Amino acid sequence: MNTSVLLSGTPDPTVSEALNKLVEKKHLSRSETRSIIKKIMLNELSVAQVAAVILALRVKGETVEEITGAVDVMRELVSGVDLGDKEIVDLCGTGGDGANTFNISTAAMFVVAASGIKVAKHGGRAVSSSTGSADLLEGLGVNINLKSDDVRDCIEKTGIGFMFAPNHHTAMKNVAPIRRDLGVRTIFNILGPLTNPARAKRQLMGVFDKKLLKPLAEVLRILGAEHVLLVHGENGLDEISLVGNTYFAELKKNQITEGLINPENMGLKNSYGVDFFESIKTQNIEDSKKLVLEALTDVPGNARDIVAVNAGAALYVGGVAPTLRDGIFKAFDTIKSGAARVSLEKFVHFTSSK
Repeated sequence: MNTSVLLSGTPDPTVSEALNKLVEKKHLSRSETRSIIKKIMLNELSVAQVAAVILALRVKGETVEEITGAVDVMRELVSGVDLGDKEIVDLCGTGGDGANTFNISTAAMFVVAASGIKVAKHGGRAVSSSTGSADLLEGLGVNINLKSDDVRDCIEKTGIGFMFAPNHHTAMKNVAPIRRDLGVRTIFNILGPLTNPARAKRQLMGVFDKKLLKPLAEVLRILGAEHVLLVHGENGLDEISLVGNTYFAELKKNQITEGLINPENMGLKNSYGVDFFESIKTQNIEDSKKLVLEALTDVPGNARDIVAVNAGAALYVGGVAPTLRDGIFKAFDTIKSGAARVSLEKFVHFTSSK
């Protein structure tokens, strides 16, 4: 007997039934999506079936219900990090913005931790950029392969924990070759930032497409997030940009608001020129390391400023700054004090001893 029928009250859809709905541009329910994605993650479908399902979802356009159902499965199968009721923040992005910038959110986490907020960052290796968060951290001397208990201890002692995605979402290995062969964005590109193994309820999340801001905020609302700021620069950056406007969706007290952030309302100069993006682009890990270390050591420049702005947003959602502007000023002060660089050094020392 199929026990999932008894548990859910409705039978699992067959693959063909789900595909027929999708190709007819009909949406799956949360439970239907959960059933299909779980079959994919448990390696119960053929390569052709997996490719067909995720491509059909992409072509139709994933709904809030479908994304939520997929997140349900990822959270069910994850190897989690139990932090109890501790207040933690995650800084991450979907990637895929094609900008090839240095690892801004990874650098920002050291500023956030040095400012008094515990960070549980979730990330992996490069997919669409020159350097992923895991690649950068390894280049800085960090051991990224800590066990869950060690990640918890690391957060306790250094204020930072890094959860290398393949170690926590082991079922993703069944999908990885198919995603790589397809070479297009699928629902799995947006699931990572929604499935932090430590269940962070406060988050700064960059997205590669403005159209995803409100739907992903709604997914996070359904899943119980407390305060989240989702951002997308009008120039395509999946970070808060210092050039032009940054679109945002903010989830706070169970309400979602949308708006624009720009240098003026962040309290910054509006003189970041056309060379701004060239100055923060990288071609390899060494480029990224250089910019990160400059930012954390308070070397004046675009790298430091964009790290401070994004760290400031995380301080705002983390609750230690009443406004975004206050968070940004606090982040600049933390960098100037030298505490952010010390935070990096403590993190490297702890992880490399494991």
